[in-house]
Formats: sequence, C-alpha cells, structure tokens
Amino acid sequence: MFVLGLSFYYHDSSAALIQDGKIIAAAEEERFSRVKHDSGFPGLAIDFVLREAGISIHDVDHVVFYEKPFVKFERILTTAFATFPRSWQVFRESMHTWLTKKLWVKAHLKERLGIPNSKIMFADHHMSHAAASYYTSPFQHSAILTVDGAGEWTTGTMGVGKGGRIKITKEMKFPHSVGLLYSAFTAYCGFEVNEGEYKLMGMAPYGDPKYVDRIYKMIKVGDDGSLWHDMKHFSYHWSPTNTLSDQFSEVMGKPPRDRKYEDKTLDPYYCDVAASIQQVTEEILLKMCRHLHAETGLDKLCIAGGVGLNCVANHRLLRETPFDEIYVHPAAGDDGGAVGAAMWAYHHVLGNDKSDQPLDHAYLGSEHGDEAIESFLKKYDIAYDKVDDDDRFYTRVAEELAAGKVGGWFRGRFEWGPRALGSRSIIADPGHPQMKDIVNAKIKFREAFRPFAPSAVAETASDYFDMEDTEGGKKHYPYRFMLYVVPVHEHKKQELDAITHVDGTARVQTVHEETNPSYYNIIKRFGQSRLPVVLNTSFNLKGEPIVEDPSHAFNTFSRSEMDVLFMNNYVVTKEAKKIISETKFAIHDKGDSVVGMLS
Repeated sequence: MFVLGLSFYYHDSSAALIQDGKIIAAAEEERFSRVKHDSGFPGLAIDFVLREAGISIHDVDHVVFYEKPFVKFERILTTAFATFPRSWQVFRESMHTWLTKKLWVKAHLKERLGIPNSKIMFADHHMSHAAASYYTSPFQHSAILTVDGAGEWTTGTMGVGKGGRIKITKEMKFPHSVGLLYSAFTAYCGFEVNEGEYKLMGMAPYGDPKYVDRIYKMIKVGDDGSLWHDMKHFSYHWSPTNTLSDQFSEVMGKPPRDRKYEDKTLDPYYCDVAASIQQVTEEILLKMCRHLHAETGLDKLCIAGGVGLNCVANHRLLRETPFDEIYVHPAAGDDGGAVGAAMWAYHHVLGNDKSDQPLDHAYLGSEHGDEAIESFLKKYDIAYDKVDDDDRFYTRVAEELAAGKVGGWFRGRFEWGPRALGSRSIIADPGHPQMKDIVNAKIKFREAFRPFAPSAVAETASDYFDMEDTEGGKKHYPYRFMLYVVPVHEHKKQELDAITHVDGTARVQTVHEETNPSYYNIIKRFGQSRLPVVLNTSFNLKGEPIVEDPSHAFNTFSRSEMDVLFMNNYVVTKEAKKIISETKFAIHDKGDSVVGMLS
C-alpha cells in the first residue's frame, strides 16, 4: 500500500511517500524549487517521491494532508472577530488568501493530481507531528509531546503511542504557545520569525539570563507546563506585521531591534534577552515532560513540532527528566508533517501495526550518480579529478581537510529535515583556530556568532563530548540527527576550537558506518592524522536552500571561497573554479533538472 503525505500552504512545503509503513522518500519543495521555505504546492517534491518509488500518482492508495484547513480557518475567523477592529488588516488578508487558495486543499489536490475524493484524507496538525515522531521511533509504547507555534487551534499536546494507535490526552490552545512565545522574542531581537529562531538559540550562550523575571511578568506557567500569555503584550493574534505590542517593550525596557538589522556584531542586551527566553523555554518544557512522565509512567518519550528543533532544550530533557530515552523526528517542524500524515493514515486509521524498524537515518532525498555528475562537469568544461578507488579517495579528502582546506561534500541521498548530516555538507578541520571565522565570513556569509556543528564517528564520539554512549546505535537517535547540544570535554576544547561554542558546548552528530559509510570513512580517515571529528555545516549560502543537484553544488562552490568540491568521487579544486571565474554561471530557479547556463 502506498500513502502520500503532504504539507503545504504555510511554510516548508514537503511530500513524503510510504509503502506498507516504510518511508520510501521524503523531501522539502525548497530543495527543488530553490525558494527558501517554499510554501507553495509541492509539485516537484511529489514528482520526486513518486519517481523514487517507480510509480505514478494513480498507484497511490491514499493522499493525506497534514492538517484540517476548515478548522484552522475557524480559528482565524474567531480570533479576527474577537479582536476587531484592530484585526481588520489580518481579516482582509486572511480572507484573500484563504477564500482564494488555502481553504480549497481538496479541490487543489483533485485538480493538480487528478485523483478522486475517495483517496484524500486530512489529519490534525498536531496528530501529524505526533505520528511523525512515534511511528518512526524505536518504541512500541511511549509518551508523546508535540510543541510548536500553532496548528489549527492546538499549540501543544501530550499523549501516548501504543502499538499502532496514538491517544492525545491533553492539549494547549492558541494564542497561548511556547513556539509563538519564542518567536516573539526572535522578532524582538531583530530576527525574522520562522527563520531566525535558530539564530536566537545560537546567540543565547553569549548572554546571561538576566530578564527571566520580566518574561514571567507576561506569562503564567502551570506545574504541568501549561502556558498562559497576557495578550496585551503581544499582537501576533491581530496584526499582520507586528508580533509585539507597545506593552511588551514597557516590560522588557527597550524597543524591538530593527528587523532590517544586518550588523554581524553582538549587542550584550539582546544576548541577555536571548539567554533569558531560552531558559524560560527550557523550564516550561521540563515541567511538561516531568508531568507527562508522572501521568504515563513511561520511560520513553517522542518529541515533535518546531520546538523539537531546540536541541539545547532536548538534551536537558534527556538529562533532567525521568525519561530514559528520547526520540525526535529529524524533520520536527511542519515539513515532517508530511511523513506524520501518511503514517497516521496507514497505522491509526487503517489499523496497521507499528513497525519494529525505526527511522535511524535521514537520507530520504534525491541522489545523483556518477553519470549525472560527470555529464554536468563535461558539459561546462569544468576541470576535475576522479579518484575511482574509495580508499584513495577517503585519504585524499582527509589530506585536503588536514591541510586547512574547506570542502563541499555532495554524495548520496540528501537529508530529510533542516540539518545537513553528511550528504550535502560543507566540511573542514574543527581544530583550526580560525576556521569558524573563515567559514562564517567567507563561505556562509552570515553572522560571526553562529556556531558550527561537529560530525563524529559514533564509536569514539563520547571521547570528545560529554554524551551518552552511542556505540551500536541502539539508543539516543537524536544524536544521529544533530538534535542534542552537549558539553565538549574540557581537555578537548582546544583541539575542537572551531566547533566549540562560547559556552563550551557543541551540537554533535554521530555518524554510523551502516547508514552513511562514505562520510563515516572520511571522518575516520581524518582521525588517523588529526581526530575523528569534522566541522559540518549545511551546503548552502546564506538565504538559500541546501543544494540538491550538481549544478547547485558547483554554483555554491563557485560563489564562495571554498577550496575544493567533492561530488561522489569527483574532485573539483579552487584552481578549476578560477578558470571560469569570469564566466557567468546561473542556476535555473525551478531546479527540476540539472541545468546550468554558461555564456
């Protein structure tokens, strides 16, 4: 049985295809369209997942949308009426987008895909989150926590998964929301909502949580983690442009930083604000999890929803709550709702048993073989070396990194979710004292405070990081998905200067030979002369999606100061880039095929 799950018309549109409960392929639309956080209909992603399975849309048994549009529309209407006349602009804009597009998902699916009504299903937003995590986890019986900005009405849930069924036991409702609270402070500190939350998390270690008491003046938190906002301080429920009211600044003491802020230096006040909201968020989540454990008595926990990407909080939940094991779906946000919707339909609705095989890797995207890569390189007369022998190739990569070079790594199926995990990564020596500044300024073109992550072979990762043993890969799957932040061992910080954050921590990824043998082997080979850890960041430039095909990889390589590009066993050097540096190179904006244009 084939089930197609879809998420679109909000942000991070995506498609996922499962066959008999197993994920065949899953991808965000932005990877193909080249539009960051693409919210449109995921036609390119749908084409990809069907192509990966070798089927047509008519072979699909069910198509499942990740939320219920009419229920969400009810929330928007109710909120607009309750806050009128302040909400007149929101009402006007909502009516335009909802009455012309967002409300008619079923009609759009029928028209775009040519399928009958009988194949179309709708899941609750937070059920999609819960299903994405639970049904891909290694657990047959676990507690479930979902936390995000907002779905239809719900902003957070507690529940239990057992066998093929999920039961939601508690809900938190809009406008009271952990995700929206964090986003409010994202806006206050000058970053873009739904884009800059990870910047806020990265900025927090540079500050002290001096303003926790001020934040608690605007909210109330129950013993079970339930959250109430004093809405006079917020305007996201009635304003189309502003998240915060004037009363917010009266409590915090300063006005919001200009959203057009481009200065890459740090302001101590806003660093302290970031540290404060990070601490409050962690405290709320800790209360939620302790209550959930007390209610269920279970020692396994599944987490999903956009707040599940807060990897600092995730590791505190592991260490400071009674749960022994935690599973976080690699695409914890709305993109992962596509997988969750499909899984919910297959298991919860159709009554199929949960698989014993967890999702232990995120390599669910497209792959480009040697033929496609070589054809691209030859078509545009790009000089390259090909190292056919894998062993020699791994040595070549390790030597380039040990020499202080920064490489683009393009190999295998791209990653599901926002993290680069060794298929579409920029890699470098984590011990080079200037490497963080080099990669931020000359390659990623982003804020200097932004940290980089280490990728470490699983067997020896705990030698460098204060983490639970992951050898054998039987527990602690979030490490595989780069979803925990852990302390770097004190005696290893100097060796890992480029990936150690200002507070002595790192967002580590454990790499396992069985799921990504090539990435594993280059890290291990690098360890023979340096250490079995590499600096890893996503293969993209600021404001762009992670690369999908060879043309995107070369375009990103050519527009930055990367030294070398590795695409499968093909090696393109900086010298080759210089040869064509005066030649115009562009990438087709739809990315639906390998298309580069040299003129």
